[in-house]
Amino acid sequence: MGGTDVRTSVSPGEQDRAYMRLAIQTMRRAGIVDRTGGPFGAVIVRGGQVLAVAGNSVIRDNDPTAHAEINAIREACRRIGSYDLSGAVLYSSCECCPMCYASAYWARIDQIYYAASWHDYEDLFDDSRIHEDIVKSYAERHLAPQQIMREEALEVWREFRALPNGARY
Repeated sequence: MGGTDVRTSVSPGEQDRAYMRLAIQTMRRAGIVDRTGGPFGAVIVRGGQVLAVAGNSVIRDNDPTAHAEINAIREACRRIGSYDLSGAVLYSSCECCPMCYASAYWARIDQIYYAASWHDYEDLFDDSRIHEDIVKSYAERHLAPQQIMREEALEVWREFRALPNGARY
């Protein structure tokens, strides 16, 4: 990567394929060998350095957010001591679900490569309801958020905005 904007890359190279192979090996280990969760693996690389390799651990950890991509993002952030993974590339064995995509976005990951598409495994892990639901108004959603106690929450936001060095990310 060394200063190259990965978003302008025309096609993945052999090094990208090597990182994806690692993600797929991790996918197999998580889902078939160790049975820690579904068969999903992820690798995060920045500047040619592997920052994290993680598999899905939803079952082992009893944590529905313990997707491979989330686990890898958490590990990479801990490793570098920052929530900002600018310049990093996420290699995922499968197309990101909405939660993992949003997490990569918030972590400022520059590029995502995936192997299997969502349609390749939708018979086992179906995110279609989330994709359909998220574009609906709150009132039409399956899980319909309802706003309460807005004024109390706004008071905290006012206090936060007044902090001289409030954490903004």
